[in-house]
Amino acid sequence: MSCKQVALEMFSLCSQLDVLIKGEVQQLLEQVAENISLVESDIFHMLGAEIVERMKECLTHLPEPVPCLQDYLDTSGLSVLYPRVEIYIIHERPVDILEKPPMDEYYIHIGKLNQLLVLSQQLEDDVRHLGSHKYVAHQLSVLYKVLSYFNGCLSLDILKRDIEANFKSVKSVVATNEGSRQEPLLPAHLSTWLLDLTQTIITTVSSFPEDLTREIMPVLAFSLSL
Repeated sequence: MSCKQVALEMFSLCSQLDVLIKGEVQQLLEQVAENISLVESDIFHMLGAEIVERMKECLTHLPEPVPCLQDYLDTSGLSVLYPRVEIYIIHERPVDILEKPPMDEYYIHIGKLNQLLVLSQQLEDDVRHLGSHKYVAHQLSVLYKVLSYFNGCLSLDILKRDIEANFKSVKSVVATNEGSRQEPLLPAHLSTWLLDLTQTIITTVSSFPEDLTREIMPVLAFSLSL
C-alpha cells in the first residue's frame, strides 16, 4: 500500500469506529435515562478492538520508522476529524464530546447538497419531458425545504425568494379539477422560469462555492493533503 492508500484506509477505519462509538454512547445515554446501571457492550469493545488492530496493521505498510497509531492520527489530521476515535484509542472508552466534530456536520451537509442537486435535476427533467406537471408544485415545495437548510448562502437565498414569489402561480396552474381528463401543463413562462431556477441550482452546487462548502472543508483539506 502506498502512503495515500494507507491514509484512505485509515480514514475509512476511523469512520467505522466513530459510528460504533456514537452508537455505544447512545446506548449508554438510554441507560442513564432509564436509571439503569451503565454497562458497556462486550460486542462494542470486541468490534472496536478489531478495528484498532486493523489500523495498526495498516500502518505497517508505511516506510520505517512506522509511527504509533496515536502519532499518525495527530500528524495526519485524523484526530481533528475524529476526536472520539482518538479518545477511544487512548482510554478504550466510548466518550462523546461537547463540541460536534467536523465529520458530524460533513455527512449531513454532503447529504443535503446531494439531495438539492438530485431534486433539481429531477424537476428539470420532469418539466422538460413529462406530459403532465401535476406534481411540480409538490416537487417545488420539497426543493424549497432543502434550500432552507442552506440559510445564509446568498445565491440560494435569492432563489428561495424567487420560489416564494412564483409558488402560488405554479400551484394554481397544476391544480386539476376533479373529474378532469386533461393533464395540467405549465405555461411557457413558468416552464422557462423553473428551468432557469433548476439550472442555476445545479450550476451553483456543482461549482462548490465557499458559502456552501464550509462544513466539508476539513475533509477536503485532508483529501488534498494526501
